[in-house]
Amino acid sequence: MTQAEPHSPSPAGDDPDLSGEAHAPGEVVPRKRPKPGERRVQILQTLASMLEQPGSERVTTAALAARLSVSEAALYRHFASKAQMFEGLIEFIEQSVFSLVTQITQRDDAPTTQAYKLVNMLMQFGEKNPGMARVMAGDALVFENERLQQRMNQFFDKFEAALRQCLRPGVAENSATPTVDAQVVATTLTAFGMGRLQRFARSGFKRLPTEHLDASLRRMLLT
Repeated sequence: MTQAEPHSPSPAGDDPDLSGEAHAPGEVVPRKRPKPGERRVQILQTLASMLEQPGSERVTTAALAARLSVSEAALYRHFASKAQMFEGLIEFIEQSVFSLVTQITQRDDAPTTQAYKLVNMLMQFGEKNPGMARVMAGDALVFENERLQQRMNQFFDKFEAALRQCLRPGVAENSATPTVDAQVVATTLTAFGMGRLQRFARSGFKRLPTEHLDASLRRMLLT
């Protein structure tokens, strides 16, 4: 998970010693519980890393628990269900992407430049986070709770709305129907981005989302 929490998953067991303190040989080391939220972070990071394996099958809670060297019951002390674990990944995607959307749209760039940067940012995020790309493309959600796919659909609806909003001022200069025209371009760019993420996931992460991206976006935006 790029730019995520600073702790990596630990295979040491349910309650690893995370203090980083040195201990003398033979000394009895007291087991320390993870800090609040730390185990949740480890679970999500491990789930994301398992989704990054090309051609990986559906991730089960048994496999996830085994990777963390904990029991399945330990997982459910932090998440009520596997769907809630995936929701944690989706929340990470939403927070990461839309914080960057806000930064991009608050700059005084031309409308088409903002749109270019938005799609470019989304593709780079997917490329740097292959496990998240599988979630965004929907491949990791096929056998999961239906509400997860609905939430990803809402994510792309919101991204499309951000594109439409930034494009409308530029379209208004040369169009009698700026809202409609901005919607058409925003829809096209969003579908393009979704297709790139899906191809990335289904190619085993070989076909990068940023492949020929500059030329593709300039053609679509006529810049």
